[in-house]
Amino acid sequence: MMTGDAPAPAAPVALYVHVPFCRSLCPYCDFVVVAGARAVGPRSRVAAYVRAVAAELHLRADALDAAFGGAGSAARPALDTVYVGGGTPSLLPADAVAAILGQVRARFGLAHGAEVTLEANPGPDDRGDLAGFARAGITRISIGAQSLQSDELRTLGRRHRPADVADAVAAARDAGIASVSIDLLYDVPGQTLASWTETLEAALALGPDHVSAYALTLDDPESEGLTGTFGDHLPTPPGARRWRKAARGAQDEDRAAGAYGLADALLDASGSPWYELSNWARPGHQSRHNLVYWERRPYAAVGPGAHSFDGAMRHWNAARLDAWMAALVPTSIGVAPALPPGGSESLDAAAVQAEALFLGLRLARGVSRDVALSRIDALAWAAEHSLVEDGPGGRVRLTLRGRLLSNELFARLV
Repeated sequence: MMTGDAPAPAAPVALYVHVPFCRSLCPYCDFVVVAGARAVGPRSRVAAYVRAVAAELHLRADALDAAFGGAGSAARPALDTVYVGGGTPSLLPADAVAAILGQVRARFGLAHGAEVTLEANPGPDDRGDLAGFARAGITRISIGAQSLQSDELRTLGRRHRPADVADAVAAARDAGIASVSIDLLYDVPGQTLASWTETLEAALALGPDHVSAYALTLDDPESEGLTGTFGDHLPTPPGARRWRKAARGAQDEDRAAGAYGLADALLDASGSPWYELSNWARPGHQSRHNLVYWERRPYAAVGPGAHSFDGAMRHWNAARLDAWMAALVPTSIGVAPALPPGGSESLDAAAVQAEALFLGLRLARGVSRDVALSRIDALAWAAEHSLVEDGPGGRVRLTLRGRLLSNELFARLV
């Protein structure tokens, strides 16, 4: 992947498909989402989205053909993973998911035994046709539970009830989906360590294969300059901005640290050890798609706001749905479909080195000592504060304390 000091581009091993539709917008969410009438009902943009994503898949595959040869060639292996995320991808009809995956197989190739994930919300009007998704080729489902406490779900603006999570897991199992993941949030306003423990125990009682647990993060994409014409985020609605301001005042770093430690202990004891800072899984059920990101392997992406990486550059589509659709499905006669607006950034050798170190340290296996020694100053600081330890095979990995203070360490690496 390197030519001298410069990274060289490579063909993707994974594909991300962003589906931006939700019935309603949760006030903490920073993903590219359109909600309400554009997502459901007679004025829904879902059908137009499916046409546009087909056009983008076609154009992206054409570009890969030109750069690396056809799918399955020596320089362009079939994809190992596909991730259909959002938004609420389970709002798509099963035949639309089947059509998208059919085009992926035809133009990108899909390896035997590939992991194909779809995100779903657990409510009965959101989870969609899980059996139809399984027939379409979905092998893994990621259920956005976030909490199993009714009051916390209301606080977060979620539409489902705790019982819906159990129903969604059971429906996924009945559909024959081989791997079931549950997403949870901690450091939620009003949450206590007792209520978090109840959520964890209730989630584990459902027998998930994988659990992601994230601290509630309340960023401001506008102040970070991410919401302009070519930005990969949408502006935060005023109501959500007010909600976030109040929520920040109800968060607590010590409680968040305690919640993380509880999650790690309970999940490990259940047979799902941590493999990445925010992710725990039974053996064989780690998210292969997300490992592509953490291992800095190349991936393609389609949809508004979606990011791709070829080993040398990062590319992203602009977040605005209408501009994305207008490029891919132009309404003017004689105007050919074109790749949507967006941006890109190249990575120099120093950036590659830093990313390899801090992304590698996110993983339970850690990094080789040679990689760690590339930033001996930061490593010495981390060792002095008991944030890292020696692991098997001469590797360096984070301690539990290091995981809790990882942001401080990573800030020193970039």
